[in-house]
Amino acid sequence: MDINYTPLDNPVWYSLQQTHHELGVFYKDIAFYHPDFCPFGGVFKPSEMITALSEYSKHTTDFYVVGTSPSCPPHLTVCKELICNQMVLDSPIPIIHTHTTTALGTEHHQDLFDLVNTVQPGYFKKYTCRMGQYYGIYIDNILVAVTGERMKMNQFTEVSAVVTHPDHTGNGYAKQLVAKTANAIFAQNKIPYLHVASTNIGAIRLYEKLGFRTRRQISFWQLSLTH
Repeated sequence: MDINYTPLDNPVWYSLQQTHHELGVFYKDIAFYHPDFCPFGGVFKPSEMITALSEYSKHTTDFYVVGTSPSCPPHLTVCKELICNQMVLDSPIPIIHTHTTTALGTEHHQDLFDLVNTVQPGYFKKYTCRMGQYYGIYIDNILVAVTGERMKMNQFTEVSAVVTHPDHTGNGYAKQLVAKTANAIFAQNKIPYLHVASTNIGAIRLYEKLGFRTRRQISFWQLSLTH
């Protein structure tokens, strides 16, 4: 299969031009996810950036520009640059089935929202669960680990929300759920990719053991209202 990886250089923009177009808020050559889905924006041409950031900030007070370093209007401040490894998987992962995996539906969405925001608060919004399929592991009827799909393009789908409750780490849940999610993406004839903080060495090693390779580093610029 002939793969053009260029869209991964600007994953928010291309996701909102392609598979997730209906989830977007658009300002000429800048696109954002609606903040109820995902607080991410992508820039195709930066000339209208200040106007676009100003308009989007009317909808949410805390969000991210992915890739391009943002030029901010006076009422916004770049409060953090999160440098991530963008990792790509080239082939399916051998089946890992140690624990029962549940495909999370509408009836599980509150459990999903609560778990992710307990472990990684701030990224997972009201309708993030609608961006793709999520999978989880329940222990004693309590959701303790999840992984799923987030940004989607015609040829690529992002693996995201790799989360295990702190009381249940070390049991191989993340490994099983990442494999489940990635293989489901391959079954859709798409390529799985993910973003992980460059300082998260443990997670990077796990992904490498599963076959992911680092393609590039990409910055997530966090913007907030100036106090």
